Amino acid sequence: MLLRIAHILSPSRLLQSRYIRIGLVYAISLIYVIALGYFISKDKMHLVAIPIGLLIVIIALQRFQLIFWITLFFVPLSLPLKELIPSLEFNMFLPTEPLLAGMLLIFIIRLFVDKGFDRAIIRHPISQVIILYLFWILLTSVTSTMPEVSIKYFFSRFWFIAVFFFMATQILQEPGNLRKFIWVYLIPLAAIVVVITIKHAGLGLFDQKASNPAVDPFFNDHTLYGAIMTLMIPVAFGYVVRSKLTWWQKIGAMVVLTALLTGLLFSYSRAAWLSLIGGIGIFFLVLFKIPGKTVLLGAIALLVAFMLFGKTLLMTMERNDQDSSDNLTEHVQSMSNITTDASNLERLNRWSCALRMWADKPFFGFGPGTYMFQYAAYQKDAQKTIISTNAADGGNAHSEYLGPLSEMGVFGALIMLMLLVVSIRTGIRAYHRLRDPELKMLAITVTIGLITYYFHGILNNFLDTDKASAGVWGFLAIIVVLDQFSQKQEAPD
Repeated sequence: MLLRIAHILSPSRLLQSRYIRIGLVYAISLIYVIALGYFISKDKMHLVAIPIGLLIVIIALQRFQLIFWITLFFVPLSLPLKELIPSLEFNMFLPTEPLLAGMLLIFIIRLFVDKGFDRAIIRHPISQVIILYLFWILLTSVTSTMPEVSIKYFFSRFWFIAVFFFMATQILQEPGNLRKFIWVYLIPLAAIVVVITIKHAGLGLFDQKASNPAVDPFFNDHTLYGAIMTLMIPVAFGYVVRSKLTWWQKIGAMVVLTALLTGLLFSYSRAAWLSLIGGIGIFFLVLFKIPGKTVLLGAIALLVAFMLFGKTLLMTMERNDQDSSDNLTEHVQSMSNITTDASNLERLNRWSCALRMWADKPFFGFGPGTYMFQYAAYQKDAQKTIISTNAADGGNAHSEYLGPLSEMGVFGALIMLMLLVVSIRTGIRAYHRLRDPELKMLAITVTIGLITYYFHGILNNFLDTDKASAGVWGFLAIIVVLDQFSQKQEAPD
């Protein structure tokens, strides 16, 4: 009899009752309202986040995918904490980074519960390069000149990768989730572009100097805004011209693509424009099946030509005194101005500092995340510009390759190049193997999107932001999953 009563009163049996479930909802709601009232009465508004956080943890444990999609949706909408509380000494992106930190904790717990991670994913070349990348960040954090800064850098990079790459590879195993990933990111991004464009129009749509305040507070500057546009434009274009979407869905995709192209144009980001052109060039190489050896020989020929005629080219560039301008033609011409354009000159200054820092610490570097605190001593007066600063508030090395070179030594830069080569090769291979038209389209457009970012990475680095990380690491996860699919349905040449 006692066993029978215990069975009836067990949690699993009780929760099957509709009335018990309704009662729990009311009880939890009442507790939340009481807690909320208490925190407000004590003027401790920050503690309001505690019950919300507990609720998110409960949902994450039961419906983990839901939290993933919520986080991804809010990435384009996220705001820096300093915009809300300027007096704070630290910063983070809200609400995404707190969600990512919680998801990282759940990710670690599930590794123990599930006794490891999907071995097929771990063995994939892209995953192995990323694991090597995380290991090298951790190792160089130990040898860092500023260990606290580097450890913080490691964890911020780790939760981006853990969620948007490793967790994403599991969620994206369902083919329908591949399309869902793209559009959960694209729809809010397009909405933000509309908001930014309207704001820009109020400031002066054809005013190049208004591009920075227009994107604030959603993007920290117009170059990041342009980089995200170029990352996502190839995929949006692919869904417009080659997908299984219905006619009304394609109209929606066309609206999104138009918004992204408008955002790119009025970002006034010369690096973004160049990177999209580079991505389109690579697309035609793939489309016309130009052999890799031919591409390599072409690259070597360009390098030799630069070595032979580089001095003449530099002399020509030095005669260009066209600064950034509201006129689009003049703005394009200013790309090669290394005489008076402050933005171009400051990049050269930062790159020179990065190379000098690497020369001092070639193997382990100064430590992840330390460039902005250490480069001031490596500036030369002759290379400083009107926007140069000795304070640690002027940004980073403006390069996804020279930044790691100075912070993590030669292996840090080589690992980034390895990731570039392996991901492009894998994406193109998956494109040629896949039979399904939408998956083929996704393979090539995601790869081209990444290539635009790799080009952009020569001039800027944004992987410390949630907006770029969600796109880049998420696209790498898509390529891994598509590569796995392609091995099961390899298409004949």
